[in-house]
Amino acid sequence: MSKIEETVNALENKINQVLHKQRLLKEANIKLQKELQSSQQILHSQKAEIVKWEEKYEALKMANSMLGSDENKRETKLKINALIREIDHCIAQLSE
Repeated sequence: MSKIEETVNALENKINQVLHKQRLLKEANIKLQKELQSSQQILHSQKAEIVKWEEKYEALKMANSMLGSDENKRETKLKINALIREIDHCIAQLSE
């Protein structure tokens, strides 16, 4: 009987160890999920910030070319011509 009791006790100890490890792993998993969510939010905000800075860069590039910079002059002229065509189209629609 004592051998059976020792086996049962050893089995109980191992089960308790496994359950303890499982709890620790669950806690670690929850912590990692929170960190992942936080990292994803940071990434999302950084992407939005990049888009904002790209728009500012494009506006500065256009302003710079309007001030006489030779760089991007062609691009600016094309954008201005497109805007003029849109305005002409709007005027034509209004006059009808």
